[in-house]
Amino acid sequence: MQDDHQKPRQELPKKGLSRRGFLKGAGLTTAGTVILQGGILGAEAAAVDKTLGPDAVTIQLKVNGIQRKIAVEPRITLADALRDKLNLTGTKVVCDRGSCCACTVWLNGKPVNSCMTLAMDATDAEVVTIEGLAQEDKLHPVQEAFIDHDATMCGFCTPGMVMTTAHLLENKPNANLDDIKHAIRGNACRCGTHPKVFDAALAAVQKMKKS
Repeated sequence: MQDDHQKPRQELPKKGLSRRGFLKGAGLTTAGTVILQGGILGAEAAAVDKTLGPDAVTIQLKVNGIQRKIAVEPRITLADALRDKLNLTGTKVVCDRGSCCACTVWLNGKPVNSCMTLAMDATDAEVVTIEGLAQEDKLHPVQEAFIDHDATMCGFCTPGMVMTTAHLLENKPNANLDDIKHAIRGNACRCGTHPKVFDAALAAVQKMKKS
């Protein structure tokens, strides 16, 4: 009498795909993939593919309230596009690495370093430069105060200083000296005219209260 563990094993029915079945399934899968890639999925992929470059592409920028169309390479910064493509040279490029803020412009109402912003990233935004701060022939109160208080020397940092100060006063009309110092802390002035800038900003506060 054999022990149970010595009984011959019974062959269990094989499960799974046969070689032929596998190949047939693989063929269908491949065909299905091709259909999907060329059909529904292919159309979807084409719809979301927004790769641009490396050659120049045409983009639209809304600068100082005007839609402008320019051709730029994807590597071009907003500062270079403003200066070289739109001839808006009021925006200055000094350090070209985001450390001096001379190139400050407003992007959707916020001050940014345009030398660190790609032009292509501004296509759906509102851009305001120093040229767009004045209303027709009337200077912004900050611009007037900078002139009245001689808050410029070489002039390279001035546009960025004005844009930063104007943004502060547009959003905080009762700004005090500490607010002003905090706002322009990133704006470097190699000529050392910060005291004049502070005087001009405080004067602009008063000008804006009267207007």
